[in-house]
Amino acid sequence: MDVAAVVGLGNPGAQYERSRHNVGFMVVDALVYRWRCGPLERRSYGWVGQRTRPRPLWLMKPCTYMNLSGTAVAALCRDAGLRSQQVLVVVDDVDLPLGQLRLRRRGGAGTHNGLRSVVEAVGESFPRLRLGVRGATPWEDLAEYVLAPFAPEEEVAVREMIERAVACVEEAIFSSFDQAANRFNVRTSA
Repeated sequence: MDVAAVVGLGNPGAQYERSRHNVGFMVVDALVYRWRCGPLERRSYGWVGQRTRPRPLWLMKPCTYMNLSGTAVAALCRDAGLRSQQVLVVVDDVDLPLGQLRLRRRGGAGTHNGLRSVVEAVGESFPRLRLGVRGATPWEDLAEYVLAPFAPEEEVAVREMIERAVACVEEAIFSSFDQAANRFNVRTSA
């Protein structure tokens, strides 16, 4: 089944804008800019936009906060008439080194509360793109770590990761999902 929506998970609010937890939002923002389909329209569950050509594609950033992301994904599926298999969820992954991507057709939530919420709302049968956000510095409190902004020395790697994630999403949607996974699911040197 073809991908018909890209949902980037994150938290609303300026205080979270450049945080590790918001790389999903950053990818959707980059796609909105690249596809010239903005600004996103505010709905009760998130900021939503649509690219109509060459085929309809939805973009969304939930406004429900990370731990309730499933509510927003389920609402988008209902409103747009989509099945969960058509929704590519883009999310941070602290278990992957900074810059590494992992594209999968389905899977579990692991330790990620946002993914857990989506799984609880729509099941495990949705594709996901995980973006590695684990930096070189260890953390004491995981929640504090993912909600904090990236360190200045990580910004170049973050920009490069977002660019690669956009390329991965486009290849998965417009060319071949499996080809995108083979090309972008490679270990980084980080």
